[in-house]
Amino acid sequence: MDLLTAIKISASGLSAQRTRLNVLSSNLANANTTRSADGSGPYKRKEPIFQEVQEGNSFESSLNQAMGQGSGVEVSNIIEDQKPGERVYDPSNPDADKSGYVQMPNVNVMQELTDIMETSNSYEANVSAVRSAKDMISAALSIGRNG
Repeated sequence: MDLLTAIKISASGLSAQRTRLNVLSSNLANANTTRSADGSGPYKRKEPIFQEVQEGNSFESSLNQAMGQGSGVEVSNIIEDQKPGERVYDPSNPDADKSGYVQMPNVNVMQELTDIMETSNSYEANVSAVRSAKDMISAALSIGRNG
């Protein structure tokens, strides 16, 4: 794998992790939202789905696939978690049912914070990989100038 391909793969990881961080931030911001924008119930936790970038039918992409070399990652979809949230007794809430219970979002704040830390670490690893590839390219160019 050449260094430009390594940068391209890391850049796709940066983009995917940025999307994941945005989704996780939205989940965290809506952890107590009991009515969605369309009024259909509480906020539903969202989750990005990652997949390998599909390069097409070129010879190079077929060869890379046969050699087990990836071509990057992308977010293929963002799905809603269908698990029900907790029911909380709060008769003063306008979204409470006849019994006084409110259906809360299915967002676990601790899980979201843990996922945000994991995403941040993955993002930093991709930044480090891009920086290393850039340094290697720079070193190779300086060898050519000095040689």
